[in-house]
Amino acid sequence: MIKISYISKLINKNLIMKKTIIALVFSLFAIPGVFGQENIKLAVGMKAPEWMFTDADKKEFTMNSWAGKVIQVNYVDPDESELNEPFNEAVNKAVDVDKRISRDYFKGFGIVDCKSTWKPNSLIRVIAGNKAKKFGTTILFDYEASLQQKWGLPKDNYSVAILDKNRICRALFIGKIPESDNEKVIQMIIELTKE
Repeated sequence: MIKISYISKLINKNLIMKKTIIALVFSLFAIPGVFGQENIKLAVGMKAPEWMFTDADKKEFTMNSWAGKVIQVNYVDPDESELNEPFNEAVNKAVDVDKRISRDYFKGFGIVDCKSTWKPNSLIRVIAGNKAKKFGTTILFDYEASLQQKWGLPKDNYSVAILDKNRICRALFIGKIPESDNEKVIQMIIELTKE
């Protein structure tokens, strides 16, 4: 009996030690999740993490610059700046021509991913200035690709996020938005502005 009791104690100690080691290993994996909240992958249904960028005049903007509005954030590699031109033209028409989307409740703007291109910042500012005039909007500059990292957006691409008034991501498009989806997205924006 003594030998069995001794063996049982050893097995129990080993099990406790294994459980402790497993718990430690899992906690080590959990620590980056706790401290690394900066770098998450934005997804539909998530609250979008805040950011701060400047425009060409060095004026600072955050998402709170448009508090109470639904926002369309175009995060753009300058080499892909024409990719979603048809979509932006459709939204612009819904705002300025058809008046289906009210500027009182909606703001679309661009953030340029300056790090994803070979183009110099001076040229990027000229291109962005032309886009800002064409669409009557604001263009901001992300010189260090920080939003790409913070929201988990791909490099060398064109991403569009539609965020509601509470900054919950309601739609996220990576790459070209099919023209057949333009009206669906516009209808979603109209509905969000009424919430």
